[in-house]
Amino acid sequence: MLARAWAGTWPKVLAVAIVLLVWQIAIWTEFRPPWALASPADTFADLGRSLGDERFWLAVGITMQRAVLGFVLAAGVGLLLGLAVARVKVLRAALGSMITALQTMPSIAWFPLAVLLFGLTENAIMFVVILGATPSVANGVIAGVDYVPPLLLRAGRNIGAKGISLYRHVIAPASLPAIVAGLKQGWAFSWRSLMAGELLVGVANRPSVGTRLTVFRDLNDSAGLIATMIVILVIGLLVDVAFGSADQAIRRRWGITE
Repeated sequence: MLARAWAGTWPKVLAVAIVLLVWQIAIWTEFRPPWALASPADTFADLGRSLGDERFWLAVGITMQRAVLGFVLAAGVGLLLGLAVARVKVLRAALGSMITALQTMPSIAWFPLAVLLFGLTENAIMFVVILGATPSVANGVIAGVDYVPPLLLRAGRNIGAKGISLYRHVIAPASLPAIVAGLKQGWAFSWRSLMAGELLVGVANRPSVGTRLTVFRDLNDSAGLIATMIVILVIGLLVDVAFGSADQAIRRRWGITE
């Protein structure tokens, strides 16, 4: 068990060490002045101070609240839309390529429209987060349903599964890996959209991780800026670990891994 854990950990530790070394070398060579590029020591000292600041945790809490709500809404819409498009030929012809086109559109391009529609409010941010994540989730569902083996569908019908029962007991389990992959990609798009939104749309009395980036930039505080970027990266890594655990559980259930 320890050997397996170390085998999965040491490449990450090595990668972090290399990044810190290159970062420190840049400081030693005075690649940029300290106000533009803080040292690792100053950055982690600032991060340590932030962890003891209530305002920091309030900002993280508001950002995570937005992230979870936006992702849940996008996942719900994406699952329903993907299932409908995958099984109804008219909808696939009408919306199939449009979903992919929406997925390739940069989320930041939606913000001018979002601000016109909703003003500088939470709704503007949620609008873009949902638009950013829904196409990825929908495409994951479509891909999963498309690759369900026809033999499996025939076997399900032969034992009496049809309608909702066929979806519940045959199609959903068979397409689950692709759906999880779509959800993972959807989270990545929703997180990126949220960070862009918090940078562009400042909601009164609602501090967030994104607004902290803007404040530190305006103050020429590179230590605070990079420390906040590290927080964003860590949150992303933790969510990736959660999705990785779900993927491993599915693989074990299918007998692909031990």
